[in-house]
Parts: sequence; structure tokens; C-alpha cells
Amino acid sequence: MIPGGGQPNMQQLLQQAQKMQQDLQRAQEELANTEVDGQAGGGLVRATVTGSGELRALRIDPKAVDPEAASPEETAETLADLIVAAVQAANENAQTLQQQKLGPLAQGLGGGSGIPGLPF
Repeated sequence: MIPGGGQPNMQQLLQQAQKMQQDLQRAQEELANTEVDGQAGGGLVRATVTGSGELRALRIDPKAVDPEAASPEETAETLADLIVAAVQAANENAQTLQQQKLGPLAQGLGGGSGIPGLPF
């Protein structure tokens, strides 16, 4: 219930919108500075992305490149598959983090977040 029993005035609405915008901006900055990992091949390949989806690091365990295990072509193909899987896993973790950080803010804005790439 609004004090005074009336409708919120324009000033109150503008203040609420401004606060929501500041909260959203703060959450986006936190996402850009937070790193999450994804892995593939039992940890042979690890990818690190920011909460906003920027690839920051890619680590490949030397065990992933075994010259005696397969031909160079097969090794390269397997390694490429592991890299793609690790980056996808990291991006999925980043999307989960985005939903955790931005989901409540998006609900406060009445639905869609207005942020490209977010599924809500």
C-alpha cells in the first residue's frame, strides 16, 4: 500500500526506475568481472569465461596431446571437440550466473531483461 492512499507520483516512479537501472548496471559489471569455468574430457581441457560470456583462458592438459595414441589428424580433431565442449560448458555456467544475477532485476522491470543473449 502506498502511503497517503494515492497513486505513486511521477517522481517516485522515476526514482524507482533510476535505482533499478543502477542495480542492473552494477550486476552487469559484476558479471563482467566474474569468471566461471567449463571443462571437457574429464578436465583435460578447461575454458574460463566471464559471467558475460567473454573467453578469458583456455587450458589444455598435455595428456590431451598423446602422439602415440592416434594420428595427428585424429588428435587434432579430438582436441578441437574437447575445446568446443569446454567452451560450451563454460558458457552454460555463465548463463546460469546471468540468470542468478539478472533474473530478479528483469522481473522487477516487468519481464525481459533487454540484454542481448539472455533467454528471459
